[in-house]
Amino acid sequence: MVSDLAAEPVADCSDDQEPFDDEECQEYLKELDSGVWDVIDGHHLEAAYEFDDFRDALEFTYAVGELAEEEWHHPDLSLTWGEVGVELFTHEIDGLRKADFVMAAKMDEIYADHEL
Repeated sequence: MVSDLAAEPVADCSDDQEPFDDEECQEYLKELDSGVWDVIDGHHLEAAYEFDDFRDALEFTYAVGELAEEEWHHPDLSLTWGEVGVELFTHEIDGLRKADFVMAAKMDEIYADHEL
């Protein structure tokens, strides 16, 4: 699933903005790959992308790292054989904003490209 969110920019968030409430999180979560992403405790997004082998998982990790540098929005990544775990939130506000969901949608797009 590739969302329209993937085409949007990852907008900066100022530290005076409030994190999304649960209703806002659930609305944006609908735009993401439901088999991959969850909102955890209303605080962060968590994902587990599955791959056939280590090399594919590593290549995806590298592509997400490049995206993170381009967008200046850096998720926590974990790489194991056949899986890449992601934890994502806006550190400035210690919670979730639209930028996090846009970034997640961009990762879904990278994943969709890797699966071809």
